[in-house]
Formats: sequence, structure tokens, C-alpha cells
Amino acid sequence: MANLIIEATDVVKTYDTGYSEVPALKGVSLSVERGEMVAIMGPSGCGKTTLLNCLSGLDDIDSGRVTVDGTDINRLSDNAKTEYRARNMGFVFQVYDLLPILSAVENVELPMLVSGTPAKRAREAAMRALDFVHLAERAGHRPAELSGGERQRVAVARSLVNDPAIVWADEPTGALDSTNAEQIMNLLRELNEASSQTFVVVTHDPKMAGYAQRIVYMVDGLIVDEKRTGHAKEPSQTVPAEEA
Repeated sequence: MANLIIEATDVVKTYDTGYSEVPALKGVSLSVERGEMVAIMGPSGCGKTTLLNCLSGLDDIDSGRVTVDGTDINRLSDNAKTEYRARNMGFVFQVYDLLPILSAVENVELPMLVSGTPAKRAREAAMRALDFVHLAERAGHRPAELSGGERQRVAVARSLVNDPAIVWADEPTGALDSTNAEQIMNLLRELNEASSQTFVVVTHDPKMAGYAQRIVYMVDGLIVDEKRTGHAKEPSQTVPAEEA
């Protein structure tokens, strides 16, 4: 389908611990449409983070195929893969990974500066990204002066600064209280709806998964089910906890 931005087919990933081989993905196939917001859910150790890492090219795969926006990322060299991620992807993790000595805007613009973007253009893009996450007024504050929710919004802004085709989010609300977690997920859904930004979100929380348009369920390295949520107004009612 022409509208697919991610297409994974029969992806296999095994980790060698030195003592044994641990199968993490056992032939996973998944497609994501451009502009879709998808949540990947499942118990700890089911392979959901491994799947995100393999789809984004952070991890190599043993077999299968992963195509992102028309590019077979596993055919790229390590350097080319790194450059492709820098230009086409954004990442949000549970740990904010903000540099404490830099202000919010300096943290957001850093990826662009590292990739060679002129300072003036990087600063302008960083301020636009902070404005997108409703944090422009805190641009000059360092992470220690921001709340946990504000720090994660800075991390979201950083993921958006290069106008990526896809934003990958691995447990983006895992370190937040329920109020801040809901604010972050509302923000991701707002960005998805306003700009048709593609999001792939890994979470163990059924309420957070309910903010996505589609939920993919994993167990023991396999996708076992999926469901459409319809962007329900009350995400907590969309996915009953017993289905997690």
C-alpha cells in the first residue's frame, strides 16, 4: 500500500547472552500507515521494546525485512543508518536524557547543531518545537528548574525538531505521575491529529495505549492481537485492564 510508512515482514531477533540464545522476536509482521498513532502493548519481556528498536534501526535483525518510508533500513551501513535516523526519526524515552547544563531550547536544538545545521536555523526550529509542546515560555530554563512533565515535553520537542517522518516513543510516561502522563499522551495525540505526525508508542499501561488509534498486543515475541480505539474521549475506557 502506498500509504504505509512502516512495513515489517517476518522479523526475527535473537539475543546471545553468552550462555544461551534468547528469542526476542519470533517472526513479527506489522504495518503502520502514514500519520497513524499506534501503541504496542504487552507484559514486561514480551519484545515490544525490541520491536521498536528493530523497526527504527537501533537494533539489527536476524531475518525478515523492515522498510521505513520506502527505505530498507537493514541494507544501510551503520553510518548511513545513523544519518537516516537523525534526518527522518525522532525518539522519546522514559528517561528524559536532557543535558543538565543546557537550557530547554539548547537541549532541543542540540541534535540539529550536531548534524551541521546553522545555529540561527537550529534555534528557530527549536523554539518552534517548544511552542508546539506549549513550553516556549520555559525555553531558557535548565532541566533542574522544570517539572518532570515539563522535562518530558522538552524531550518531545527535541524529537520533533527535525520534522521527522516518525516519532518513536518507548514508555514515554513511565517516569511520570498520572496527571503528567495524561498531559503527555494528550500532547502526542494533539500533535498526531494536528500535523498527521506518525507515532509508534510502546507502553505497558492500557490507559496510555488508549490514546492511540490502534493498539497492537504482544506476548512472548509475537503479535497476538490488535484493536482500533477510535480515539475515544476517555482512553481509560477503551482498553480494559484485564486485556493488558
